[in-house]
Amino acid sequence: MLAAAAAVGVGGVAFAVRESGALARGSAQEAGPSAPLRGAAPLPHAEVMALDLTVAEAGRPAAVRAVERAVDRANDDLRVVAWLGLGVGAIHGSHQAPRRLRAMPAFPGDLLDPARSHGDLLVQVTGTSKDKTVDATRRIMSALPQRHVRWRITGTRPENRVEDGRGLARNSFGFTEGYGNPAGDSALAERALVRADQGEPDWAVGGSYQVVRIIRLADELWHQDSPSEQARIVGRGRDGRWLDGTPRAKRPDFAADPRGKITPLDSHVRRAAPDRRHPPPLVRRSYNYDRGDSDRGLIFSCFQRDLATGFEAVQKRLAGEAMAKYTLTVGGGYFFVPPPGDAWLDVLFPA
Repeated sequence: MLAAAAAVGVGGVAFAVRESGALARGSAQEAGPSAPLRGAAPLPHAEVMALDLTVAEAGRPAAVRAVERAVDRANDDLRVVAWLGLGVGAIHGSHQAPRRLRAMPAFPGDLLDPARSHGDLLVQVTGTSKDKTVDATRRIMSALPQRHVRWRITGTRPENRVEDGRGLARNSFGFTEGYGNPAGDSALAERALVRADQGEPDWAVGGSYQVVRIIRLADELWHQDSPSEQARIVGRGRDGRWLDGTPRAKRPDFAADPRGKITPLDSHVRRAAPDRRHPPPLVRRSYNYDRGDSDRGLIFSCFQRDLATGFEAVQKRLAGEAMAKYTLTVGGGYFFVPPPGDAWLDVLFPA
């Protein structure tokens, strides 16, 4: 989508925009990551919205192309990174649809609000400032007269920064997160981008499955617990340190703590990745949200090659975690972010 090359530093975060190139067969993207994975840390502000197409079937190709053009123009500003995700409704019935794309199910403990879930298209706009992000979003929306905004949410990443090649931020729980992501473009791509040996349509190679979860936090209940108890629920200290003293960027040896006396067996990090030598094959890019009236929490977002082995495998392991009583997932969805370029449009939405 972008043919320019630039590096911009914002608030201590360096991000790169690279020229798109070809993919090696059976490998992750070699010419630079797609829009959602540019830079070690995502930009600190985000507008995330799901759209429902309101045109007849015959008009859908033109509508989707209009969205893609508007997103492409937004990316002309090097302080904005925007992308489009395809929901199952946008390509229902196509034999060229991503093989693993489906509507996000409700997991145990979820209370999905239909008004804040799913959607034909996802548009995510990130920027270096709130004004840049909102302005780019406004310009995208003005180019799309025939659409319905199913849901929209604003996100921020407080204390957004890069340390040891990893993007870190302070989440709504008050804890630093991001240590579980790999460092470096190639490692990010290896976890997140579809490969040619996965049985996906050729056009989908280099794309990624994006999961969005709107997770509401029981703020008052959470802050009734002491900082030490919160650390045991998460499995790390607020600054990311491991409870057994292992350096933050290193792997703890959970096998040396089989009964969970140091890091509880039901702590979030231990349930999510019990064997730190083999981390989940996904990349997290989450934001905080605050809508007022005690509605605040996390816009959890992750990218993976395969929903089943990525997010869904982790979500199943999290069943029964200690953190569950403090959170409620109320919305979000599954989407597929196409690879850079517009060749996919000719396959899925021929003019």
